[in-house]
Amino acid sequence: MINKKFNTISVIGLGYIGLPTAAVIASRGINVIGVDVSQEAVEIINQGKIHIVEPDLDMLVQSAVTTGKLKATLIPEPADAFIIAVPTPFKDGHKPDLSFIESAVKKIAPVLKKGDLLILESTSPVGTTEKMGEWMAEIRDDLVFPHQSSDNPDIHLAHCPERVLPGYIIQELVANDRVIGGITQQCALEAEALYKIFVKGACLITDARTAEMAKLTENSFRDVNIAFANELSVICDKLKINVWELISLANRHPRVNVLSPGPGVGGHCIAVDPWFIVDSAPEEARLIAMAREVNDSKPDFVLNKLRSIASEFKTPKIACLGLAFKADIDDLRESPAVEIVKKIISENMGQVLIVEPHISKLPEQLMGEQVELISLDQAMDTANIILTLTDHSVFKQMKTDKLKEKIVLDARGIWREM
Repeated sequence: MINKKFNTISVIGLGYIGLPTAAVIASRGINVIGVDVSQEAVEIINQGKIHIVEPDLDMLVQSAVTTGKLKATLIPEPADAFIIAVPTPFKDGHKPDLSFIESAVKKIAPVLKKGDLLILESTSPVGTTEKMGEWMAEIRDDLVFPHQSSDNPDIHLAHCPERVLPGYIIQELVANDRVIGGITQQCALEAEALYKIFVKGACLITDARTAEMAKLTENSFRDVNIAFANELSVICDKLKINVWELISLANRHPRVNVLSPGPGVGGHCIAVDPWFIVDSAPEEARLIAMAREVNDSKPDFVLNKLRSIASEFKTPKIACLGLAFKADIDDLRESPAVEIVKKIISENMGQVLIVEPHISKLPEQLMGEQVELISLDQAMDTANIILTLTDHSVFKQMKTDKLKEKIVLDARGIWREM
């Protein structure tokens, strides 16, 4: 590891990854400049508050802002290192959308100086870190980038994918191992010096392409395993077998660990990243593509079950429990629950009562005359159909006697003994 001092670090993108990263670095006494395109987010952070839900993040941000170690802005400022943590969704046809990364890079380029380090944390298709250098070279022909001179570049580029679990981000940012891939070995060592400021886990050095593929591999592995569980649940439904009991029994085998099925797969990683591999190698990534198709089809399976149930009621009142893609967070990105509820509304299946304890207002796409965001108690008093889409702790803790005389479609298996 090299011995390099970072006086100021800039984090581009103050969302679920960028803000916790900025706060953790600031807590180590480093000056941090956070950059975001949202005026609202910038204003909230500069008040020492947070605009997302994540345990312990509020205290870290408040402390960092109060001590002057963290500030947020709309426009990039000079720094010694820049960490890019912006979204990487896909476009029509599951094609990677790199526009957020490109925009961030081009905004940073004017403030770059010789010796600066740029790290891409956004999960990306293989080759994206190299493209960053090409984009910046078009704007800053006065600087030398690693793809132009690997021996003595002015700017160092690396990829270090985030690998944290929502709800545990603060502790995992520090404890987890990090894969650090540089365009050159020196680039990787520069990035390692930065992460050693706050990472207690191992920093594993490799090249940028391997680092990019490592994150895609991790999430594709999980996606394939979830697809097995989801497909198994569909098979069990046809064969009149309780899938939860079946999985519990199968998992008693010492080398079997079947995951739990759900209404689909959501979030900014597992539901997206496998498509980056498929896009890069469509003929070879057959299993990965099939797993994506299985998981993407699961919401339709849930909807078909619900249609059958709703048709038995003169006035269906459907309580949809949960919108977030996983338990106890407020993140709705790529959530199958959101897509399911959206279709329930568009098909006018009945009155829709949404229970999502981690948000204060519904997203615009779920607004409607027959749609309400209500409490769990209100839903239990009003609904005749209960559809469980997210396994929030508050749902698990509810007494099941409240479900008597209601039809329950439990896509998460939280009341599997009923």
